[in-house]
Amino acid sequence: MIKNKLRKKIIKIRKLKKTHNLKLDFKKFIVLLKKEKLKKKNVGGYYPVNFEINSLQILQELEKKNFNISLPVIEKNNKMNFYRWSFNDPLVVNKYGIPEPASKKLNYPDIILVPLVAFDRSLNRLGYGGGFYDRYLKKISKKKKILKIGLASSFQMIKKVPVNVYDQKLDFVLTEKSMLK
Repeated sequence: MIKNKLRKKIIKIRKLKKTHNLKLDFKKFIVLLKKEKLKKKNVGGYYPVNFEINSLQILQELEKKNFNISLPVIEKNNKMNFYRWSFNDPLVVNKYGIPEPASKKLNYPDIILVPLVAFDRSLNRLGYGGGFYDRYLKKISKKKKILKIGLASSFQMIKKVPVNVYDQKLDFVLTEKSMLK
């Protein structure tokens, strides 16, 4: 199945299953962070749209634990960067209909929560096809070591994600049922 057909199929199922209401186990997430011995507390999240897994609950818990939170902003030339954000800060809606921080305080996350359409056991990720996350993950990986965690529902796992040279693998995928490494 080509990527576009696969995307449409999974997004349709995701909409029917109402995955935006799915709760992920925050304790599993914290255990993962402790196992990875991360000392830095900069987390890049995302504002859920299109029936994505709701990352806001995890971000809110992390903010209570004094983590610095940031969200992506789509900039000129289809580039993406992360900017500091707190739940008390305003958001603006971008041209894709996605809320972004109004703040322009650039942040380079140590941990990135990555939205996805589908994934496989090899931790390959199928996104929306714009390449925003793949380009960003490649860019920031040259600057520092980061932990890339995909958030998904277990039904989004497929046998094999079609990949190309630009696709960036994840380090983990957290679902409502398990943590895939």
